[in-house]
Amino acid sequence: MRMETPIAEPQQNGKPEGRSDSGRGPRLREIPFRLVVPNLITVLAICAGLSGVRLAIEGRFELAVGMVLLAAFLDGIDGRIARMMKATSKFGEQMDSLADIVNFGVAPALVVYAYLLDQARSIGWIAALIYVIAAGLRLARFNVMIERPVKAPWQNEFFVGVPAPMGALLVLLPVYLGFLGVEPDKPFAYVAAAYTVLIGYLLISRLPVWSGKSGTSRIRRDLVLPMILVVVLYVAMLMSFTWEVLVLTVAAYLVFIPISARLWHRRYGTLTIEEDAHDDANGGNGLDRGI
Repeated sequence: MRMETPIAEPQQNGKPEGRSDSGRGPRLREIPFRLVVPNLITVLAICAGLSGVRLAIEGRFELAVGMVLLAAFLDGIDGRIARMMKATSKFGEQMDSLADIVNFGVAPALVVYAYLLDQARSIGWIAALIYVIAAGLRLARFNVMIERPVKAPWQNEFFVGVPAPMGALLVLLPVYLGFLGVEPDKPFAYVAAAYTVLIGYLLISRLPVWSGKSGTSRIRRDLVLPMILVVVLYVAMLMSFTWEVLVLTVAAYLVFIPISARLWHRRYGTLTIEEDAHDDANGGNGLDRGI
């Protein structure tokens, strides 16, 4: 009886022909730790945001708000740390987008709903949904704008609408007021529902909001030390009178929005940010231009 010898696959450069890994790129057996640090911070931010939701369900609202604010802080620094450590990556960008929608959209909306909006029944739930969807649309618009090959000069100075991190801070205002003694009853729940929808609108609006990130912004030398003292005073007051300072911060930011619009109007002659003339020239489709 003759044993048949299996036919070996054709070899090419030591690898079976037809099995090419060239499209997969080089595979690293070890990844530098600096590439892991920003993603680890992002994961911790997601954990903090979801833990805030759990604490709200359990009725521990002060801890819940603290965890949501911690998540927003971590989510705000992960990108900066990635750039500082030269550890940016496509994977990190996707993780950061996931963290943004959780920490700036889902978590604060559910905390407000668990604390107050549930008393407004379906209206409260609809308000929470509107805010979450608005936060998602705001983040999608931001991602589209930063990927444009040609950016308008004003993008270094102004946001289009309220940024999502500030939206999370603003939408929690009814909770701050509840901690200061405002009775979380049904009338207040309906007012909070209307306020939540308003914040959702501010997120997706085309109102110009000054960002303070312009490289041309300068501070007078004699004002540097007083500004540092003001920041230290703010942080100290925030630690000692947390809810009062947060309420004042929200009020100040809401007043700041029309001031930003006035500044934009003086420079560009409109009240809202219109479409750029170079959008059509750079191949933006109708949806991208429409947001």
